This record gives sequence, C-alpha cells and structure tokens, in this order.
Amino acid sequence: MYCYMARQPILDAEKNLYGYELLFRDGVANCFPNINADEATSKLITEHHLLMGVEKITGSRKAFINFSADTLIHHFPTSIDPKSMVIEILETVPISRELLTACRELHRMGYQLALDDHDFEPKWDIFLPYVSIIKVDVQQFNMLQISKYISRIKHHPVTLLAEKVETAAEYQKLKQLGFSLFQGYFFARPEMLKHKKIASSKLNLLLLIAESSKVELDFDQLSAIVERDLGLSYKLLRFVNSSSFAREKPIGSLKHAMVYMGEAELKKFIALLALANLSEDNGSELLNMSMVRARFCDLMAQMNHDPENPPSAFLTGLFSLVDALLEQPLADLLEDLPILPEIKTALVAHQGKLGQYLELAKAFEQADWELQQQLSQKLFGKTIDLSPHYIQAVDWAHGLLLTARSE
Repeated sequence: MYCYMARQPILDAEKNLYGYELLFRDGVANCFPNINADEATSKLITEHHLLMGVEKITGSRKAFINFSADTLIHHFPTSIDPKSMVIEILETVPISRELLTACRELHRMGYQLALDDHDFEPKWDIFLPYVSIIKVDVQQFNMLQISKYISRIKHHPVTLLAEKVETAAEYQKLKQLGFSLFQGYFFARPEMLKHKKIASSKLNLLLLIAESSKVELDFDQLSAIVERDLGLSYKLLRFVNSSSFAREKPIGSLKHAMVYMGEAELKKFIALLALANLSEDNGSELLNMSMVRARFCDLMAQMNHDPENPPSAFLTGLFSLVDALLEQPLADLLEDLPILPEIKTALVAHQGKLGQYLELAKAFEQADWELQQQLSQKLFGKTIDLSPHYIQAVDWAHGLLLTARSE
C-alpha cells in the first residue's frame, strides 16, 4: 500500500515557522473501505507511525494532524508525544458526550487541541475550555463576521490561526483582529510590497551561482571569487565537511573538496550557499522549502538518469522561491541571475522535464495526490510512490539547516 504525505507550513505573526499541517493518505482515492478520508488519515498515522516519526518530518516543529471522532474517542493520538503534535478536530465531526469526554482527557494529558475549519457555531462552545487553537478558513467569512466571532469568544484564552490567507493585505488585517498564526498562499506566493534591488556587494554571490550552472567548473575563477570573502569560504567548507562525502577525513581546501566530492555535488553546495547568503535577511522557512524542492528535484533527475553535470534539476528547485526570498518580481530577477535558459523556462513557465520535477514537488506540498500520479506516469511511464523520496529531501534540508545554525 502506498502512503502519501504532504506538509503545509504554519507561521507566526513575524512569519517565523511555527509548525506544519501534515496530510497523510493511502492514495488518490483514499481507498480504505467504508470510511472517510479523515479516518483513513488517522489509521495511516497509527499503523505506519508517520512513516519515520513526526519529529523527522517536521524538523521538531509542531505537527497539526486531523483525527476522526472515533479515533479521538479511542485515544489514537496518544501514540504520539503531546509535545510534538496539535490534534485537529474538523467541523464535520459529530458532537457527542463521548467526544467531549475524550477531548477533556486528551487536554488533561497535555495534548493541544485545535478546532479546524471552525464554522463559528455555538454548539462548539462547550469544547472551548479544552481547545488551544481555533483555525478559521478566512475565505469562508468576511472580516466583519470574523470580528464578531472573536468578540464573542474573547474570554477564552485561545490562539487564532488563519487558514487560506492569500494576500499581504489579508495578513495585515487578520493580525489586527488578533490572529497570531497563519497558513496559506501569502507565504508560498507572497505579495510583493516593495522592489528590492540586489546590492552590488552581493555580486560575488551571483558570480558563484553562474559558476554552479556551468558544465565545466573554472576552479581558478571559483577560488578568486571565494577568496574575496573569508566568511564565505569558511561557510562553504563547513557545508562540505558536514556532508556525507566527508566522513573519512576533514576537507581543508576548496580544491580538495572539488576532487573529493566531484564537480556536480560541489556545484550544489555552491549554489545553496550563494542563495542562503543572498536571502540572509529573510525568513529561514522559505530557504528550507527551496532546499527541500532542490533535493527532491535532484532525486527525480537521478531516477530518470538525467546528466548530473550541471545539476540543473537541483538548481531549478533551489531557485523556485527566489522571488519570495529576495522580494523581487521573478521576471526581473531572472534577468540578473546567470542561470541556464532551461532552468529559467522551468521557473517561469513550468515547462520541460525540469518544470515537471518542480510541479511534482509542489504537488507534495499541496497534497495534490492526483497530480502526483499524473506527473509520475508522465515522467517515469508508471505510477510510483515517491513519498520516501520527498521525506528524504525533507530530512536532508533539515540536516543542512541544523549545521548552518550551529556555526
């Protein structure tokens, strides 16, 4: 049986990562017999224990997970550490005395409960003493309706989470109303509020990106660029020494790194490091998503036996959120970024094999299982369970970020 997994970021008011909503299914049709999708999710969680453990999938952040009424009543969530999880209760769950008792007990055991897609119905008020978070689909209600509901429950110490926030204007209004957690396209496709020019001091980073997209690496040129910035050279060596390639003995020079790792892998680190420094003033979760996409696209290219040099699939995923990272329109930005034409085509038009790899990565983020199967069939000639590859990409990105933060 295949298992499908997606994770969708949840941010705080400063756009820092708070946690992820995790979505698990057994397939496109959710084909557990005679049960709904939410119970299928709960069964997958308990039977597979989240494939690799919640902490590995979320990077030790909070995991928001839907549970059905029956699985709550039978305390299925207690198989997971309460510090790792927020239990989501959908508005479609039938209210009963048994459910209220289960929620009271789970709350007593230290679990956080969230009312998901909350519909403002007073019938849920008896649950509020045991609820920590209320999730509101802000596309279902206008701001006046939301404001009236917040006033009605203001004596309850709950955290408000806005779902499906699509613009920066909505984000600002909802913050003013008292929402402190956010989920939606304002993060994945943020509205550009200002046009930020790339500072001339970052020219070296653009030159590094150019080198990483060439078939043949000019080591003399690379050394000349890196030697202008001692900190950049140090960080590059830190990344190299933290990789799986550096287990036998430490790497002490860029030339040694190039020989030991091979040009294709070294180029990936160069591009990653350059992008990380270009985006150093922005949120780390955008960079994290970029890294996950990069590794996932790279794994797809390996499965397809694409040429490894230059690492085009990796670079496509890595630069797929560059407009959000640098707060600059993508079309304008790509005029300045010296990357291969086929990568630019994939980023702008989602065309070609590279574009399909990127679409497949986005399908995992959005839990679009049908699109995953369609793209899998198109790319590999058959439907393949790619969830283990996506989880591998998540784990890889998390490991690199931990290394970067330890400096």
